[in-house]
Amino acid sequence: MNVIVAGKVYVDPAVRDRFVAAHREIVERGREYPGCLELSVSPDSVEPGRVNIFEYWDSHDSLDAFRAIAPAPAERIEMVDVQVLKHDVSNSRGPFD
Repeated sequence: MNVIVAGKVYVDPAVRDRFVAAHREIVERGREYPGCLELSVSPDSVEPGRVNIFEYWDSHDSLDAFRAIAPAPAERIEMVDVQVLKHDVSNSRGPFD
């Protein structure tokens, strides 16, 4: 079963770009990892302190295997709020179907 990890985290707006940059290696390595269908850590275009998180994996096993070897962020930056959930995907179709 496919799995999606998605949501948003909030950091001090003054360090948001550093937070995103600190996760670059994780994103790069994750995208190359078997079973990763998509991975992004990106700044929100509207809220200055918000970072959007999106991971799409072919299975829980792939996600767990990557997390076991994933590098730590290049810099530890405090998150003020975390609103991220893991979803089991039981059905997928086109966005307008």
